[in-house]
Amino acid sequence: MSGRPPYEKGVHEVADRVFAYLQPDGSWGWSNAGLVRPNGNGGALLVDTLFDLKLTQEMLDAFAAVTGHIGTVVNTHANGDHCWGNQLVGDARIVASKECAEEIGAPPPETLAALVEEAPAMGVLGEFLARIFGPFDFGGITLRKPDETFEGTLTLTVDGTQVELVEVGPAHTRGDILVHVPASRVVFTGDILFVGGHPIVWAGPIGNWVSALDRILAMDVDTVVPGHGPVVGKDAVNDERDYLLWLEREAKVRFDAGLAALDAARDMIDEYRHWGERERLVVNVAAVYRELDPDRPPSFVDLFSQMAELAREP
Repeated sequence: MSGRPPYEKGVHEVADRVFAYLQPDGSWGWSNAGLVRPNGNGGALLVDTLFDLKLTQEMLDAFAAVTGHIGTVVNTHANGDHCWGNQLVGDARIVASKECAEEIGAPPPETLAALVEEAPAMGVLGEFLARIFGPFDFGGITLRKPDETFEGTLTLTVDGTQVELVEVGPAHTRGDILVHVPASRVVFTGDILFVGGHPIVWAGPIGNWVSALDRILAMDVDTVVPGHGPVVGKDAVNDERDYLLWLEREAKVRFDAGLAALDAARDMIDEYRHWGERERLVVNVAAVYRELDPDRPPSFVDLFSQMAELAREP
């Protein structure tokens, strides 16, 4: 394979018998997935399912053109846009980190469905929730948790090809992993890498996330498939690493100055104005503040309310 695929919805072969499924524009909920089908003789390996059943079935139908049976599914982390379609993978075994398996379902799909339904009565917060979650249908989802978990690293053999799972969380979430296909020089990063938009630090600490990016940079890979955004090379990994170091440095300055997280985010927001989902910056600043003062963690509702406020500002 030569070059990188265009950022268009659907299946793209990124290396010989290794595929990415892309969902532009990569913003809230529009995640990527992947497939490893070494020889076509045995069961393929699927990297992640999608946010709802309709999208997941559409993806599985698209992958059916390049593979028969999916024998293994790997969930890179517990966010719903990477695992809420698990119930549709039939008899495939599902593998994830131990922390991911414990975190799946927090919050459950019913909670997001209720929030979207109640959004019209929730003012600014409701407008924001309807915009980011309204395109998805959370009805009929039955959470299917992993059948097998691991800690540290795990090597799977898929029809003779090795696939290495590397636990790098907590970072984006508690149980993030990388999915590395050494022979193809490809890595699927899950949400350790966002391209074109701000990442979001639900768990942290920042140092762990930087270390996770360093693991990618140390790999002998040409092709990096992010959790959100187009297929890239290592330059994008370095870009996000720079962002996280900038975030940690600048947020600490504003913490020491006594600024609230939302005010700090407002003060910092211009630096990465060319990246999407700028409202996530307040969550990221709050993550740094949480490291500096663990006794004052923000609530989930507060974080979304502050993101809604930041998103509507010019």
